Amino acid sequence: MLKYIVKRLATALVSMFIVITVVFLLMRLMPVEGYFGGRADSMTEENKQKILENMGLLDPWYKQLASFYDDLAHLDFGRSVTLQPKTPVTKILAKKMPYSIGFGLGAIAISLVLGCSLGVLMARRPHGLWDKLGTGYIVFINAVPPIVYYLMIQISVTASTPLPMLFNSSKPESYVLPLICMALGPTANYAMWIRRYMVDELNRDYIKLARAKGMPNNKIMLRHVVRNAFIPLAQYLPSTILFTISGSIYVEALFSIPGMGGLLITAIQKQDNPVVQAVVLLYAVMGVFGLLLGDLAMAICDPRISLDKKGGSR
Repeated sequence: MLKYIVKRLATALVSMFIVITVVFLLMRLMPVEGYFGGRADSMTEENKQKILENMGLLDPWYKQLASFYDDLAHLDFGRSVTLQPKTPVTKILAKKMPYSIGFGLGAIAISLVLGCSLGVLMARRPHGLWDKLGTGYIVFINAVPPIVYYLMIQISVTASTPLPMLFNSSKPESYVLPLICMALGPTANYAMWIRRYMVDELNRDYIKLARAKGMPNNKIMLRHVVRNAFIPLAQYLPSTILFTISGSIYVEALFSIPGMGGLLITAIQKQDNPVVQAVVLLYAVMGVFGLLLGDLAMAICDPRISLDKKGGSR
């Protein structure tokens, strides 16, 4: 187990190094106007060069990269240029992250309960009513762009109920629609995978043997089928949780939630390069970390996996 963990950690560290370097290089390809706070048209070329020089953006790329990693080691993402001029990016993120984390955890809790329940109902009677309804829901969620059904929900529900259209931290009812929207996608994914794994388990020989011995169907479902169906799901659960916690860009922008997603869109619109770089980097690192947690969770939950052989790794 220790050898497996060390190997996965090493792979994750290499992946993070590549991701961070790629983000750094891509940000250096963006227009330099994003560092002038919207004053590029009124500034002389000499002033522009002086600002870029003070920020170290005129140094050779390898020196910039070394400085970039040194700043990351000290959790220094630079200072905002246009959103909140001269404010450290870490302070801006500290104000935004609680909203994204709160909505993410709430949405993931809802989607786990509803998605797993729907998947179990679908698998108990394949081609039955619940299976057909669930399949239709999964197909709809995966076929229609999220922004379309987000708008449908926002407009139709707010028109027929007292629920507000936009988020307001002082109104608890304004949390309902964003949570529902953020939970729709994960719910469909959990239902699809639980249904698939449970159907696979139901067709295995040990299940047929248990039925032949007269074991009640409910006991077979709870003790064997559902339990074993959750093992492969463990691999995808951490990355799904991390991606959901990072916040839905569509949902936060649509409902005016002051979280990470809305921050990214606003920073891009206002060409605040340091903020854009910090948010993109945070999302990317969370994705890599989620995959690492998924691999470790899979190995811990399923003792049948051989951690010392090639076949035990993905």
